[in-house]
Amino acid sequence: MSPMRLELLLPAQKRLERSSVLKYWSSRGDCVSAGPAGRDVVLHEAFQFDADTLPAAALTRSADATDAAGALWLRADPAFVMADAVTLRLLACGNLSVSNEEVAAFAQALQPLFAELGFEFDAPHAQRWYLRCAMDAKLPTFSPPEDALGDDLARHLPEGENARQWRSLLNEVQIVLTQHPANARRAQRGLPPVNSLWFWGAGTMPDSVRCEFAQVYSDDEIVAALAVSAKVAKFASLADARELFSASSASASTRENTKVLIDLAHCRDSAQLESDWFAPIDAALKQRRIDRLDLRFESGELVVFKPAHRWRFWRRAKPRA
Repeated sequence: MSPMRLELLLPAQKRLERSSVLKYWSSRGDCVSAGPAGRDVVLHEAFQFDADTLPAAALTRSADATDAAGALWLRADPAFVMADAVTLRLLACGNLSVSNEEVAAFAQALQPLFAELGFEFDAPHAQRWYLRCAMDAKLPTFSPPEDALGDDLARHLPEGENARQWRSLLNEVQIVLTQHPANARRAQRGLPPVNSLWFWGAGTMPDSVRCEFAQVYSDDEIVAALAVSAKVAKFASLADARELFSASSASASTRENTKVLIDLAHCRDSAQLESDWFAPIDAALKQRRIDRLDLRFESGELVVFKPAHRWRFWRRAKPRA
């Protein structure tokens, strides 16, 4: 079979300094660019769509329901915050093992609060809750949950236009949820309370999403929504991507000129990345089953490595500072 072109989405480069394979690729490959950092930027480069920022809420809404178009969407995910000696901290967001009955109960309590302000609250999924806003609604800037987890909540409150209104709304939400009897029952079962919401991901559904990939592998809900919107031929979980590099499945890997995206950005263990991913990918490169490898880091760097780059003996990996 013809070799594939492979692109990896990776964590910030400094997180992977201990990977010898990655050092080798980076030293002998070509650093094509070093652009702005951030997960949103990386996804915007991998998938092309007509929006300045990543409309995470609208994209995931398109996967959860059929009404994503024609509205401004905001995620309002179930969250768990806890006070310590000096502040509140966001300890969990989304994945709180909320049952369908609890979702319905929390939604019933929250809907009147949002309706008074002209927002429609909806919870079609246990982990993903939404606010439908008017297209001309003036929203402040919200922090994505991965930036706020474990941190001082005050550092990640809404900023900018109408920020005071949204901070006040968040306080009201926390009062409603903290007093909700469903949380007392959760405590009896040893589960954390759903005592807050996390607002993030504002935006409208893009008119179109495009990409060059025929296959996309990721465990990220936003990447999944982007792949579906881009009509990617195959989308699957990371576990399925391992088969691409096993010798037994070499003949079934790709067709001619197939470009494959594997999203490893949430993998923070460099040793595990080395053994589970980088080593088998390097073996596939040596066997010419991959003819180009693009390494796209969340810190903004893009490195291109090709099998012929192995002959660049004069290039050595730079020592760690």
